[in-house]
Amino acid sequence: MAAWVDGYWWSKDGLRLHYRDYAGDAARPPILCIPGLTRNARDFAEVAARLSGDWRLICVDLRGRGESAYAKDPMTYVPLTYLHDLEALLKELDLARIVLFGTSLGGMLSALLASTGRERVAGALINDVGPVLDSAGLARIRTYVGRNASFPTWMHAARALAEVHGAAHPQALIEDWLSMAKRLCRLTPAGRIVYDYDMKLAEPLRVPGGESGFDMWPAFESLANRPATLLHGAHSDLLSAATAAEMARRIAGLEVVTVPGAGHAPTLVEPESVSAIDRLLARVVAAG
Repeated sequence: MAAWVDGYWWSKDGLRLHYRDYAGDAARPPILCIPGLTRNARDFAEVAARLSGDWRLICVDLRGRGESAYAKDPMTYVPLTYLHDLEALLKELDLARIVLFGTSLGGMLSALLASTGRERVAGALINDVGPVLDSAGLARIRTYVGRNASFPTWMHAARALAEVHGAAHPQALIEDWLSMAKRLCRLTPAGRIVYDYDMKLAEPLRVPGGESGFDMWPAFESLANRPATLLHGAHSDLLSAATAAEMARRIAGLEVVTVPGAGHAPTLVEPESVSAIDRLLARVVAAG
């Protein structure tokens, strides 16, 4: 795997937050990688292994995940606070132009970053999320987020992940689940394996109607006329084909790529995902 340097920055409410910094061509805008709800910077390790050197990648741990501090107030585990945290990082690193790679929640945050500073977005990869979230996917996410679990071995953790996410990745082998376990979990000093995030990040999800009432269309439409790609898992239960088609209609220049055999969310290493990423970055380079 590619080497990285650990970096840290501070949130406005005093949390020490972490990112991985993979070196790349300084003449190109860096790629800011933002993971999904329960994921962390390790989720982009394979992407970074392929792209670093040619591109600088900054892969963040959102508050409450990975090596970032846990929030004292769990109600700060919401998109607006994550947005403020990311804005602080961009200011800290003095990043005037960036490419955004966002999976699920990270895709929503990418759209919000575009809406608050469209001129800084050199390109965007939105991975299996949109302005409308399907209720089936939201219900499934609520069944597992924030549930404490502890495993004696990595194989036990891998099999538990396969039970929860197997429908999204029907072709995954046990070695794929082991790899996911090592990205999503950590080993405790007591020798147990646990999920590497604050269980309290599920609390805002329990607020009735917490995911509704906020129109995300304007944020996603901020990506219009920029190099932008939407990856859509063919079997996704969070992003419907209808929503993906409507995004293509409303967002000028958006390439929509359906990843066969994938649910929520594509892993970014499928052949279709790799080709889509390469086309997107070629567009970024061509646009200057």
